Amino acid sequence: MIKIERKLHKIDAEGKSAGRLASEIALILRGKNKVEYLPHLDMGDIVRVINIDKLKFTGKKMEQKKYYKYSGYPGGLKTKKIADLKPGDILKRAVRDMLPPTKHRVNMLRRLIIN
Repeated sequence: MIKIERKLHKIDAEGKSAGRLASEIALILRGKNKVEYLPHLDMGDIVRVINIDKLKFTGKKMEQKKYYKYSGYPGGLKTKKIADLKPGDILKRAVRDMLPPTKHRVNMLRRLIIN
């Protein structure tokens, strides 16, 4: 049995791009920054993100980027602009999409604390 020690990583989001920050967080949540990383185990650490309101979005993403959600029924396509969402929700969605779609993803996202 492998003993997993989880450390707390504090990341300041001030002035950082959302995608680059999300990839850094996903790497830590997955545990790829550790020497003893195994892909079939959830060995990641805890990540706390501060100053989320000062997150930087480049270009015209706030006006043009949309998130889509499809129910599977005809006429069931829902769209939301990125400007209508909170910065914490945008970052959480970006991190979620960068994690592998396995049974460990839910537990990895629980270790992401956004202030």
